[in-house]
Amino acid sequence: MNLQDYTKVLRARWITICAATLVAVLATLAYTLSTTPQYQASTQLYVSASAGSSMADLYQGNRLSQERVLSYTQLIMGETLAQRTIDRLNLSISAPTLKAKVKATAKPDTVLIDVSVLDTSPTRARDVANALSDEFVQMVRELETPPSGDPTPNARVIVEQRASLPAKPVTPKKLRNLLVGLALGITFGVGLALLRDRLDNTIKDRETLEGITGAGLVGSIPLDKELHRKPALSFEGNNSPVAESFRKLRTNLQFLAVDNPPRVIVTTSASPGEGKSTTAINIALALAEAGNNVVLVDGDMRRPSIDKYLGVVGAVGFSTVLSGAASLDEALQETGFLNLTALTSGTTPPNPSELLGSRAATNILNELRERFDYVIVDSSPLLAVTDGAILAANSDGALVMSRYGHTKRENMAHGIANLRDVGATVLGAAFTMTSTRRGTPYSYNYGYYSNDRHAPGNQSRVATDRAISDADNAEAGASLDAEVNNGDIAESAEANKQVPRLS
Repeated sequence: MNLQDYTKVLRARWITICAATLVAVLATLAYTLSTTPQYQASTQLYVSASAGSSMADLYQGNRLSQERVLSYTQLIMGETLAQRTIDRLNLSISAPTLKAKVKATAKPDTVLIDVSVLDTSPTRARDVANALSDEFVQMVRELETPPSGDPTPNARVIVEQRASLPAKPVTPKKLRNLLVGLALGITFGVGLALLRDRLDNTIKDRETLEGITGAGLVGSIPLDKELHRKPALSFEGNNSPVAESFRKLRTNLQFLAVDNPPRVIVTTSASPGEGKSTTAINIALALAEAGNNVVLVDGDMRRPSIDKYLGVVGAVGFSTVLSGAASLDEALQETGFLNLTALTSGTTPPNPSELLGSRAATNILNELRERFDYVIVDSSPLLAVTDGAILAANSDGALVMSRYGHTKRENMAHGIANLRDVGATVLGAAFTMTSTRRGTPYSYNYGYYSNDRHAPGNQSRVATDRAISDADNAEAGASLDAEVNNGDIAESAEANKQVPRLS
């Protein structure tokens, strides 16, 4: 991965990074607030050794003092001095406990010792530090006085600086802790984002999709809240990004084979909830907008949706004609859209696969090919049942939908294998529900407000629409995931009053 790839990953996984950072900062804040404040009081001791009046004696005395300093620091942090301090102040703690609060350090090449005491009470910290230093002065006098009876000790310690009342606690260090938490959170978040990207087996780029399907990318449909609510677009005067994406898909389909373009096209996907039914409807509408006579066939007899989305009768349709209960003319229905006819699924049969694989189904598709310019067939997901593969084998080819960042690579590979097994042609692949955020690989940013995007008023309108689009896409994406996970389908027959589930 190069720097650009890392940048793309971080931009795509910014929620992971922000969440990890927020958790780390909150955890650090909770730890900081729950930590009992500690106050530190400090004293400074001066060590001197007895020496004569000559320069050699003075030098020797200074050397002895420096050598004693290292030993004195260990004595200051010992239990003996701690117990003497406890006895002096009548403290109700043990010597090991007080010992843990005391720290003595010697400055290099000096005869100075810094003594610090930590305590939850600033007053007690000061008193302990001063008492400890006084007791140590007395201890050194006892240790350094010769047994011969000479009252002059070999070395002595002077309290050079006494402890004062500390004004503020030394721990916890709130700002430092928060900065450390922020740094750790960002580091962990970036690492988690890169790990998730490595472990992510969903399809999010053109190369992967084309490599699995063995066909070119013919379109990318952006995520759109309005399309989620009302799958059938009105293309008349509609220059929205999603409408333009279907027009581009229509053009690409017409150029798949210039001499013999596909006319009976099956739309399918590996799994449910990837947008195949919505795509089928709007491909048909886009082709009809161009003046073609189009029929939309609902080949998903197990979970039909075309009748709900287009507001037509679903009781008589494809299965009814296949069973001989009605003629094709009786089953075909005019829709509210110019040049678009619908053949709904009909009643759900007990054996959809057998019906769709029958000679009668092939004859119906051939008859529709003769009567219409284009036949768009919405089929079942490839992994769920064999219906979609059977329909694709009896058509000019299949257009495979892949939900951006959701369809798993192994699922798509398995679905394509099912198509290859029955000899079906994969015409192309299309991304559905792609992100509309600026800078993403399949984002859309059209502006049709006037010939001059920078005209007065247009800039604010573009900015406003972008903001609304981002908010709507986030809400629509959450709704789609919730509906796919729950497996719910709106049962209302009034298409414009329901929130249909994308198939």
